[in-house]
Amino acid sequence: MKDFCSKFRNSILILTALIMYLLCALLFFLLFSIDNPEIIDLSRTAAVTLSTYFLFMLLLSVIYGRYDVRKRKEKETVFSLTVTHILTDLVTYFELTIMKTNDANNRSFTIENVGILFLVFILQIFVIIVFTKLGGKFCLWIFDKEKCLVITKDIKAGERIKDALSAFDNRYTVNGIISYESGELEKEMLKADTVVLYEVPVGIRTEISDFCYQNLKNFYFNPHIADILEQNSRPAALDDISFFTWDFHLISFEERIIKKLMDIVISVLLIILLSPILIISAVCIKKYDGGSILFKQKRATANGRIFEIYKFRTMREHVENRSVTKDDDRVTRPGRILRKYRIDELPQLFNILKGDMSLVGPRPEMLENVEDYERSLPEFRYRLRMKAGLTGYAQIYGKYNTSSQDKLMLDIMYIENYSIFKDIQILFQTIMVLFKAEDSTEAFSDKDPGKNGG
Repeated sequence: MKDFCSKFRNSILILTALIMYLLCALLFFLLFSIDNPEIIDLSRTAAVTLSTYFLFMLLLSVIYGRYDVRKRKEKETVFSLTVTHILTDLVTYFELTIMKTNDANNRSFTIENVGILFLVFILQIFVIIVFTKLGGKFCLWIFDKEKCLVITKDIKAGERIKDALSAFDNRYTVNGIISYESGELEKEMLKADTVVLYEVPVGIRTEISDFCYQNLKNFYFNPHIADILEQNSRPAALDDISFFTWDFHLISFEERIIKKLMDIVISVLLIILLSPILIISAVCIKKYDGGSILFKQKRATANGRIFEIYKFRTMREHVENRSVTKDDDRVTRPGRILRKYRIDELPQLFNILKGDMSLVGPRPEMLENVEDYERSLPEFRYRLRMKAGLTGYAQIYGKYNTSSQDKLMLDIMYIENYSIFKDIQILFQTIMVLFKAEDSTEAFSDKDPGKNGG
């Protein structure tokens, strides 16, 4: 049985995903058909509602990710599918409500069936959890744990990679951490299924990748700037000589206009919608110790221009200005909650209106950190080619304690892959940051204060 399932494992996972998506769709349409029988009949309402549902399901799946239990953590898969289905339900629900606004049903726009909507949410989340767990169990049954070898220069950094691999629901087992300068390198690689390189020089990495390719080994490596540029290059031929070419580019004038308009419109809407949270946060900060509500600090944005960033104050006043460490006693009780859910960042919406920042862009670093990073990593200044952002790759995928090298690569990936659609995708993905609050706000250890803060 296991051999049979192993042969058709991809088909089984695709079938499982299809069943899950269809069950969630059936829950929506069957429950709403109780008061709206036309949505399951051959009618214009049914056609429009069905098209809306599956169109938004497809678009949001591109943004948040599909049913990919093999590639992501179980929790991340559940959260992304839940957000996708809830947003799809809401859009389809409002579309259905609009279509019912007519002489035969409601003469004015009327919110109804709210109880059914929440029942759909609950049942769909249950289905998502069950099918994600089933898919995860199936993968653990079919796939053996990948035996990983971490190759790096810094063994401490290797331990960090080991911890990251261990978090992936028993998919990986790390058999060893070894220096790329070791004479036992090839021998150890032959024992592994997957080779993970971290901070390995490009020349040595090329030799290792050739060896992995020859010996059918899976291969992970963290990118350098040259890798990101290569990813965005295109093939070219000069006479009979093959090349890859990359054209230097910056955001165009038209893109800047659209990006600026998006910044203004969306930030105004967010300030209005989030005003209750802004007011409650301000009251809690003021009531706690009577100090100032806002924390202001100089940061760098496009072309190195210095501006003053606004954040809700999360630490006691008149304390040492350095990055937050784990269990930092400078953080106030309200501050811990504000930092955990990134609420302390919301006043930056006013920075966006002033033109200091953009909604999406490289993370604005403390000036002290920028100067420190550039001593050991001169290319860190490349991040200043675009205006600093409230959210972005580094803010979504990184943490407060993400290393400067990794943070730089995330920002360069954003800059080199920039598009309006990418900005929209990142804005939607920012919702997921709230679901991984503990991970995304992880602070520095006490052994490394003052690094990568903000």
